[in-house]
Amino acid sequence: MQSYTIGQAARLLGVSPDTARRWADAGRVSTHRDEGGRRVIDGRDLAAFSVELAGSGAGGGSGEEEPSYTSARNAFAGIVTAVKLGDVAAQVEIQAGPHRLVSLLTREAVEELGLEVGVEATARVKSTSVHIDRT
Repeated sequence: MQSYTIGQAARLLGVSPDTARRWADAGRVSTHRDEGGRRVIDGRDLAAFSVELAGSGAGGGSGEEEPSYTSARNAFAGIVTAVKLGDVAAQVEIQAGPHRLVSLLTREAVEELGLEVGVEATARVKSTSVHIDRT
């Protein structure tokens, strides 16, 4: 399972690293040490926390936190929070700061990209279509 440093988690949550560190210190999201001694967050834990955070209205551009990252091409870097696989189709949900994006794509595409809960991905929105890139 992919793990994220405090800085990476902060970027995905749309907050400053200091805010993410305070949340970890307060026990709002669990961390552990990697081989290099850095504090990291398990991808599944970060995905669950990002959904909780978005539901509470905190984070992702409010107060002192940094705004979520977007581009002129409507790219939303975030973390996969849910994957629902059918026989042919799939549904993938990404939490990008305060934004929840849902994409319908083929099961084959999900498997080729290795999309699973806790993986970092970028959702690109064009009109009513959401395309997902594995980051």
